[in-house]
Amino acid sequence: MTYIVTDACVKCKFMDCVEVCPVDCFYEGENFLVIAPDECIDCGVCEPECPIDAIVPDTEDEPDGKWLQINAEYAKVWPNITVKGTPPADKELFERETGKFEKYFSPKPGKGS
Repeated sequence: MTYIVTDACVKCKFMDCVEVCPVDCFYEGENFLVIAPDECIDCGVCEPECPIDAIVPDTEDEPDGKWLQINAEYAKVWPNITVKGTPPADKELFERETGKFEKYFSPKPGKGS
């Protein structure tokens, strides 16, 4: 099992999760974070840190494994992030919205740390 970041993170990117990760397995995109499944040690400390419940075990992924695939793909190309950055100023506008990945996801890398 691994943990995965899901749709709720898009355009919110709170980043509280990155500082508690003992193995630094978060990677940063322009408006989304992912977890590298091969690096995650399944400790679960990141899950309760996310204020919008965007992090879940991969056992709660969609039936087709959508989020595990997305996390694995972008963890290979985005920079590693280990320090909490500044979340988007307009994050509150998107917190409760669903279907954000299809509407707003950017494949561009973030800054990392």
